[in-house]
Amino acid sequence: MSIPQQNHSRDKWLKHMKGSISLTASIIATMTFSLATNPPGGVVQASVGDSNQCSTINPTICAGEAILATYHHDEYLRFLICNTICFIASLSVILLLVSGIPINNKFSMWLLSIGMSIVITSLALTYLYAANMVTPSSIWSSLSGTGFGVALIVWVWIAIVLLVYIILVVCTCVSCCRKCCS
Repeated sequence: MSIPQQNHSRDKWLKHMKGSISLTASIIATMTFSLATNPPGGVVQASVGDSNQCSTINPTICAGEAILATYHHDEYLRFLICNTICFIASLSVILLLVSGIPINNKFSMWLLSIGMSIVITSLALTYLYAANMVTPSSIWSSLSGTGFGVALIVWVWIAIVLLVYIILVVCTCVSCCRKCCS
């Protein structure tokens, strides 16, 4: 394959990758926005004519507030932090892609990779916290008894991310060695 054909193939791949990453980041930003405005467990509803906008069952929560934020404060806070990180990171990736900054260099691709890693990791944690809040404790305890607990899920995720980064580092080293040797 000649050099112009290789450059055309690389440019075509970068354009396709930019579109795929942009679509993925947009969908994730939409999901996380939706989770912030309609959290797991829902929000307290109120009628138009209600003079008291706070719940009659639990007066500490008022109309529009997340129900699980009251009942599972710490878990909800972790969920909200991970969801917010995911939202901001996905918007940052979108901004990088639409800003016009050329992505045909290693630094821009590295920024996109790091950004998407943050997005996907925080999305996985958001899912885990949301599932933990809405799943009955009896189910989680039975899962822990089978060895399929939250800790196992987190360790498996860390192992997958580390494996991907090890492969990325090895490929970068091989690429640098080829450039130095030629």
